[in-house]
Amino acid sequence: LIPFVSLYIIWWRREDLAAAPKAVSRVGLALVVTALLFHWLGAKAQQTRFSLFALVLLLWAIPFYFYGWRVARILAFPCAYLIFCIPLNFLDSLTFPLRIFATVMSTTLLNGLGIAAERSGSAIYSMAAGGFSFDVADPCSGIKSLLAMTALTAVYAYFTQDTWWKKWLLFFSSIPLAIVGNIARITTVAVVAEAFGEKLALGLYHDYSGYVVFSVAIALMIALGALFKLNFTEVRERWKSTLLSPSS
Repeated sequence: LIPFVSLYIIWWRREDLAAAPKAVSRVGLALVVTALLFHWLGAKAQQTRFSLFALVLLLWAIPFYFYGWRVARILAFPCAYLIFCIPLNFLDSLTFPLRIFATVMSTTLLNGLGIAAERSGSAIYSMAAGGFSFDVADPCSGIKSLLAMTALTAVYAYFTQDTWWKKWLLFFSSIPLAIVGNIARITTVAVVAEAFGEKLALGLYHDYSGYVVFSVAIALMIALGALFKLNFTEVRERWKSTLLSPSS
């Protein structure tokens, strides 16, 4: 879906692209050469990922060369968004720390909810006789949902926020939001196991519990985005006027 999102953004900004001043840019030419050089290095080193990054850079550098910075500035986000198409396998090293953190937090939440549980490594055990026990395996670390949420939040921030710092702040917020969503998923699996049995929890519910991650994370993303759009000065003045009004 990533390329289609990029194409839609370009179509959405078509009037801005048509109105932007255009001129040949030597900087753009230098970036075209740089992208081709990166591709050559990737091919020589047999590192496909280098070539893929070079392709993304080249797709941005060519219009930069022919039409100048104003056009390139508009195309910067839809071109950079294509990076999410590239497999970021180096992030797999975060899998184990994410598993441990999610397990620790889920165990704490379960005990807070009155469900006695303990953790051993990445496994959660019920302290009740005949209770549940399950291991938070690599697929449940949340790394895939984290990548999906960063891609989704990037688009949401681009369309909803009016300043660059708000866009970046909301984008980086996607990381803790995805982690919170995954913790909610693991916790609810344990709650279902406690209430209805381990078979249902680790079977049917586990298979569809990915929706819990995105439901929680997307709800928090929308709430955070709405918070960033608030004019706090206006809200404060409205609150003060409400407190000082005769009816109060």
